[in-house]
Amino acid sequence: MREEYDIDSLNPRRNPYAKALNEEKTITLDDDVIDYFTKMSTEKKIPYQTLINLYLTDCIKNHRQLFISWE
Repeated sequence: MREEYDIDSLNPRRNPYAKALNEEKTITLDDDVIDYFTKMSTEKKIPYQTLINLYLTDCIKNHRQLFISWE
């Protein structure tokens, strides 16, 4: 790196999206869930993990409720 670069002045603004950054977590998903989103990711050209996150975010925004019937 050149000595004349002043790294501190290159980007003095804070990242406005810093709070929205994802945090890496480990979850267990069934193979068919991964397969479903992997196939969709190929069609949409979006990484499957991003698609899963988008779907779950949509569930939150729309207050979707899971209805389970144990019969």
